[in-house]
Amino acid sequence: MDHTAPEPGPGAASAPPAAAREAQKPRRAALYVGLGIALTLGGVFFFGRKRAENAGAAAAASGSAAAAARPTPVVIAAVLRKDVPIYLEGIGNATPLATVTVKTQVDGRLDKIFFTEGQNVKKGELLAQVDPRPFQIALQQAQAAIAKDSASAANARVNQQRYQSLVDQKLIAKQQADDQKALADSASAAVDSDRAQAATARLQLDYAQIKSPIDGVTGVRLVDQGNIVHAADPTGIVVVTQLDPMAVVFTLPEDDFPRVSKALAAGALGVDAYSRDATTLLGNGQLLLIDNQVNQQTATIKLKASFPNVERTLWPNAFVKARLLLTTRKAALVVPATAIQRGPQGTFVYLVDAANKASVRPVVIDTTQDELVILKSGLAAGDKVVVEGQNALRAGASVAPRPPAGSAAAGPNGAGAKP
Repeated sequence: MDHTAPEPGPGAASAPPAAAREAQKPRRAALYVGLGIALTLGGVFFFGRKRAENAGAAAAASGSAAAAARPTPVVIAAVLRKDVPIYLEGIGNATPLATVTVKTQVDGRLDKIFFTEGQNVKKGELLAQVDPRPFQIALQQAQAAIAKDSASAANARVNQQRYQSLVDQKLIAKQQADDQKALADSASAAVDSDRAQAATARLQLDYAQIKSPIDGVTGVRLVDQGNIVHAADPTGIVVVTQLDPMAVVFTLPEDDFPRVSKALAAGALGVDAYSRDATTLLGNGQLLLIDNQVNQQTATIKLKASFPNVERTLWPNAFVKARLLLTTRKAALVVPATAIQRGPQGTFVYLVDAANKASVRPVVIDTTQDELVILKSGLAAGDKVVVEGQNALRAGASVAPRPPAGSAAAGPNGAGAKP
């Protein structure tokens, strides 16, 4: 009997056993359950987030609307009509109207010094004395020569008259009388020469007294008493500087020349001198002249003004800021310069009406002077304009007037600003 087991058929090797199929069923069920739970949680998260975003957008829109309705705090000022002085500003230096280096005009020993450094001196005041004795001697010699030659000239004139008498009597030749006349004229000329020598000696004697040529203030003494001084010395004895009045030389752009020239032709122009930082007024003066040429390198013109300087507030070579009063605009329409805004369409301001609503108003500027702008058109006196806080404004916005920064209370315009 054959006990060999039969071979399986071709499909029997690929088919899983029934027990294996039964083991895979729980795993598939768990996978489907997990996927369902994940989809459920994702849907809950998505719709919850969407509701939160919608609620946030609604709250933001509500806040924006509230912010838009809230008035914008601004500083306002009134448009005024007032007289506005028009100034031209330039920089320059205080310059003495006269500075003289006092020198000796004769050679000799410096015997005496009569001034102290920094002393106020008057014109003609004695400053120093050169040894006068050589010049006194020269004067005496010239005077003696005058006396001698005067006597010779007188004698020659007498002899001339005698010779002329003899010629008239035809006792001598006329040539002898002419010769005698020449001798008399020569003697008279010698006397004139002696007198000139005496005048020179007197002048030298006067030059030995060194005097101040101007009113002013002495500087540092340049030579000491006892030194030998010469007229050819490069340095002098002292420098005398006129401090009152004082000049200020400053420059302006050449484009200002026509206006300045026209105004100066119409009358005197005032000039104010300020310190370098423009905070201290040093003096008030008048324009003296406009230089006769334009500096081609800097395209500027040079002007010179004179200032009383009794208190010595202006000092030679000090830096000065000059303000030339060109004219005064009468009853000009003005606003603070901070009110002017600039946009694609030109200059404008924010105008505030009685209901505290802001609107855009185009304006045309005439000129700007310091912190004020003179207008040609666009506004009327009494209009209220915004001078602070324009960055947060738009046309039609409500405004709340407030005092300017640093002010304790609002001013008469409701803002404390003074145009």
